[in-house]
Amino acid sequence: MQAHKAKLITLMECHLTNEACALLDGLFTGPENQNRYRLTLLKKLSQSTKPMRIKENIADFETLAELYGALKNILSILDLGPAGIRYFAGSVLKSRMLQLQQRAEPDRYIHSAAFIAHQFYRIQDHLADTLLKVMASFQTSVSREHKDHLAEKRIDQHKALKTAVDDLDTSVFGLIRQIRELAENSELSDTQKIIEIKSALGQQKAGAFEQLKANLETTGSDHSWYDVLENHSLRLQNRLSPILKAVTFEPNDRAKRLIVAMDHFKVNDGNVGDRAPVDFLDPDERKALIRADGTFRPSLYKVLLFQHVAGTIKSGDLNLAQSYKYRPMDTYLIDRDRWNREKEHLLERAGLTTFANPGPILAKLDEVLCSQYRVTNKDAVNNPHLKCRADGTFHIATPAIDASEADPLSEWFPQRHDVPLAQALETINSHSGMLDAFEHWQQTHIRKTPSRQALLAGIMGLGCGIGVRKMARISSRITESELEHAVNWRFSLDNIRAANDFVVKAMDKMELPNLYRRKTETLHTASDGQKFEVHGESMHASRSFKYFGQGQGISAYTFVDERNFLWHSLMISAAERESAYVIDGLMHNDVVKSDIHSTDTHGYTEAIFGLTHLLGFSFAPRIKGIGKQTLYIFKPKNRVEKDWKIQPDKTINDTLIRENWDELLRLVTTIKLKENTASDIFRRLNSYSRQHALYQTLKAFGQIIKSLFILRYIDDLELRQAIEKQLNKVELANRFTRAVAVGNPREFTQVEKEEQEIAEACNRLIKNSIICWNYLYLAHQLEKAPNEEERKNLLQIIMRHSPMTWAHINMLGEYDFSDEKLKDSVGILPLKSAA
Repeated sequence: MQAHKAKLITLMECHLTNEACALLDGLFTGPENQNRYRLTLLKKLSQSTKPMRIKENIADFETLAELYGALKNILSILDLGPAGIRYFAGSVLKSRMLQLQQRAEPDRYIHSAAFIAHQFYRIQDHLADTLLKVMASFQTSVSREHKDHLAEKRIDQHKALKTAVDDLDTSVFGLIRQIRELAENSELSDTQKIIEIKSALGQQKAGAFEQLKANLETTGSDHSWYDVLENHSLRLQNRLSPILKAVTFEPNDRAKRLIVAMDHFKVNDGNVGDRAPVDFLDPDERKALIRADGTFRPSLYKVLLFQHVAGTIKSGDLNLAQSYKYRPMDTYLIDRDRWNREKEHLLERAGLTTFANPGPILAKLDEVLCSQYRVTNKDAVNNPHLKCRADGTFHIATPAIDASEADPLSEWFPQRHDVPLAQALETINSHSGMLDAFEHWQQTHIRKTPSRQALLAGIMGLGCGIGVRKMARISSRITESELEHAVNWRFSLDNIRAANDFVVKAMDKMELPNLYRRKTETLHTASDGQKFEVHGESMHASRSFKYFGQGQGISAYTFVDERNFLWHSLMISAAERESAYVIDGLMHNDVVKSDIHSTDTHGYTEAIFGLTHLLGFSFAPRIKGIGKQTLYIFKPKNRVEKDWKIQPDKTINDTLIRENWDELLRLVTTIKLKENTASDIFRRLNSYSRQHALYQTLKAFGQIIKSLFILRYIDDLELRQAIEKQLNKVELANRFTRAVAVGNPREFTQVEKEEQEIAEACNRLIKNSIICWNYLYLAHQLEKAPNEEERKNLLQIIMRHSPMTWAHINMLGEYDFSDEKLKDSVGILPLKSAA
């Protein structure tokens, strides 16, 4: 680190211009009439979507864009890479101004330049997130209003219809009755009858019919949707116009027409007229832009422009060059030139050499899949849990397993002695050395190590939802400044995850956890999400009336294995699909090596089936309505036998798989070598899902693996029960999460994603520590067993119940009822009596 930093300092001294020096020095001065430094003002991004806050972010963006433009050359020379930029920028974000000013000039310039690059990337992502979030909220509100409008219109139409029917009854049918009476009247001559009938016909009016006809005609060509959009345009313009004027997207042929319209919008400062480009709009949208009198609707045009921009960002056709989240898809994979040069070596490093040629792979899968169809259909006749429907779908039942397997072992732990949480954490630290993972952020500087008590207090303050400052106030022998300093510099997400890995590794060395393995040679894991509300404005949170009412929230996505090890967790937006994050957990560490992984329906896609197979995992989700899933078989389909109860629905596009196999290998190798995370890749890849050949290839390959799994799922009762059992463990872990978070059991007070992830990782560290403590306690009880028979009985009890129990752990702290503590400490005076 020191040697590399010395090289960077030399490069900085040689290539940094005087102009760039002046700009960087300007970060350490304050704007006029303000006591805060410019650098400090650029650290925080507002999470609000209010117009004023968005404009503040735009002002920061313009400042950062100017600085980044001046430093672009030196940043290119330094070639820090994403990890280097995050490291040096992290030091700036954590440091006080005085600490930065005390650095030598070249060192300070390196940190400042990295900070500018990092914040410039972040703020562009932040503005893109803001645009998408505002647009999603706008779509929801206008859709609701339009539905209300249509409902009111239907009521009016029903009234008009009733009036028309009444009018039909009184006029038309009344007229018919009157004509019949006149025709049957023998006292009138034929001439008089004709005169009377003409007179009766002349008195009738068709007003109600004409009104109903007009209403029905307008229903077929309803333009009220565009009226609603136009009525709410100003609210949208106030938020999104500044973003569209400021941010520049990369050129893209697929979005060429839209980019022309965006450029026109920028050049004219948002003032658009009837000459604004409309080529990017649909024919109906173009037609709606012109009123009946021939005038142009600029407010509607802007809404449609914003809608297309948001849709094109999500589709992957609009990208940002300087970004962490919205770069072109290809930049997330191993560089293509490097792939072509080093393909064999990269495949060897990733352990994917056997997948180099798709021919043998597909041939083997064809043979296995066809064989499995035969086996499943042969066994289907005697499968008591399988019911085939007339429409070709089926239902497969899974008898419940012994409910006691999910029950905690509460009664076998201390009943009359509550173990303080801090004591349990310290015991596990002495056993696993987990606190050693809390290294200082600046690895090149030796800092005084904080006390164990401060680190434990930080873990509990964040993990239990109490808060760092409150934790310091209610704790003895720990000062607020000491605790805040420890949390600021040592509680990085990587450190806390490493601490969890220390505990998991310690449990992995024990024999007792292996009692819970279904098979000694395989390890079954599972993952699931749990929703939490977020108080305060957060760009990472999303709205969901089902879970949060009028609020917004996030999802904590937790991974657990058969032995009850909580080996990874992630924080994702409540609106995001969980499947994109399954691979992140499976690739996380070297301690827990999953052989078979289960999720619920939200964690499954056909693409995930394909990717897990190529990465060496068996994917076994619990899919809702599995009997209605599409099943596939290789061509030709005429191999299917007529008496099969379980029939394939479609054939596999193996031509597509063969044509794009090389790109598929590049994707898998990128993830296997951990050069990028699967969630980052899938975030962009999912955007292209309709047309991107790589996604379609991965999906087509996944259809093979999915079909194979479903056929085995039908056959194997033990597999179905194992999936249910493993997912039950995740549900128990979710209850455990709320039990630990005594301060805020159902919400997060942190608003930024990284802060939420740190708090959740601390919560997981506490849970893992309690589980580890439980295993140590149970092992001690087994050693104390007076004879072999009692030891075997205890082992049987342990096997039938879960070690994920916490009733014996005191997470609430202790209360002091001494006279000193009971004495009033704030000086409350008795109420004055009324005169």
